[in-house]
Amino acid sequence: MVKVACGICCLALSRQLPGRVFGPGDSEYSHSLASYYSAQGAATYPSCIVSPLTTLEVSTAVQVLSTGGGDAAKSLPACKFAIRSGGHATFAGASNIDGGVTIDLSGLTGIELLSAPTPLSLAPGTTPPPIVSVGVGSRWGSVYDYLDDLHLSVNGGRAAGVGVAGLTLGGGISYFGPRFGWTCDTVKNYEVVLGNGTIVNANDNENANLLWALRGGGNNIGIVTRIDLETFPQEELWGGQVVTMFDTVDEQIAALAAFNDPGTYDEFASLITTFAYSADLGIQVVVNNMEYTKPVEDPPVFHPLLSIPALTSTQRIANITDLTRETEANNPNGLRHSTWLTASWGYRQGSATLTIQSTVPAIKATVDAWEASLPSIQGIPGLLWGLGMDPLPPQLYAVHSDSSALGLTNRNDTALIVIHLTMTWLNAADDNIIDEAAKALVTAIKRETGALDALDPYIYVNYAAPWQRPIESYGQESVERLRRVRSEYDPAGVFTNLVSGGFKIPG
Repeated sequence: MVKVACGICCLALSRQLPGRVFGPGDSEYSHSLASYYSAQGAATYPSCIVSPLTTLEVSTAVQVLSTGGGDAAKSLPACKFAIRSGGHATFAGASNIDGGVTIDLSGLTGIELLSAPTPLSLAPGTTPPPIVSVGVGSRWGSVYDYLDDLHLSVNGGRAAGVGVAGLTLGGGISYFGPRFGWTCDTVKNYEVVLGNGTIVNANDNENANLLWALRGGGNNIGIVTRIDLETFPQEELWGGQVVTMFDTVDEQIAALAAFNDPGTYDEFASLITTFAYSADLGIQVVVNNMEYTKPVEDPPVFHPLLSIPALTSTQRIANITDLTRETEANNPNGLRHSTWLTASWGYRQGSATLTIQSTVPAIKATVDAWEASLPSIQGIPGLLWGLGMDPLPPQLYAVHSDSSALGLTNRNDTALIVIHLTMTWLNAADDNIIDEAAKALVTAIKRETGALDALDPYIYVNYAAPWQRPIESYGQESVERLRRVRSEYDPAGVFTNLVSGGFKIPG
């Protein structure tokens, strides 16, 4: 019955949007599936894929799907659909759907520079940086490439191939984050298609509650089709990847904790530290992605890490486009195409996360738990098992904490670290082993850091596993407000009941 209803929806979409709907056997269908980041996403097969090129076409698609192909009384529950922007999520069903309809937004790629309104506080004759309007089919590499020649940038993603929409709707950690906050904090406006097909804007002047909810609330309330972001002047910067031996782990932990000290934090500096294991090579290494958003070589903030002997280093002065392309080539977290740890796009991918306080004992307990997990996954073909650590200083998360749904208030300016477990492997037969090992490792880290009173409840949605509940981690006050916004803007529950992917607002 479900497949029949979805077939009706696909037929209705084809009539309403000729030339935009593709099914199995169409090259456009195959190309869309092949462009997913993970093998799991690519092996999920919708009845059809609709590829709109305008916001109005997205609206038409939503109207068709939300009325079951035209008969709401009979088919509404059956016309399930998924929403895909960059397709960078790791697990099956995150942005694709078996037997339903996938709305592929990758055709919405427009990038345009807009004049920014002049604040009353700005000195006469001073022009504020412009706003850049970005279609959600764009990826961060395209946005940076557009802005580099203009000597501008945005507080966007760290990997060129990541989609603009998914990262921003989940919060977004950026190399520029210590200066500007989460990526979502710098959004001036979202263009949104609601569940009844209405197109609205969400900004400080209209639909401000919706703006708040979309800063961390994911795809629960509407389909974002355009994001307007603040820009800022930006020249070249210094950065790259450094790989060191694992036996330097104690020095790495001390350097990471010192780097993330809120009292001395350098807001131009950004760091990802990854403890990595390759089953094929049988080695462990530490990978540091260090970025400094000024063209300053070997800045003092990184001297403790740079004093550790390196196996390889790509540090140089470059533009942000170049650096994010390198990060993308090395994803996840400096692993995939590293000189030392090699795998390929289209492998099976996994991810899980939690947040800890940034203290030496908590970091060491986390690394020890990760190292203790290695025997459970050794021998799995193609396996890369990574423990990434993203410093989250209050300079990033606290300044605009009331303007987003993320719930990171009342942390007393404590330095945090977002833990990112990354898994890459070859064979579907090993899925359950990997999944159980990841669950066990998360449990162990929670136990050990909890005993140190260093476990934070926040779960970063963009790194979360399907068995985690990131939106609940925002706290009761934030969840209750998200429910109210959802009731106001999606009273029929289109994005709760018909969209299968993403993490739902509980209740």
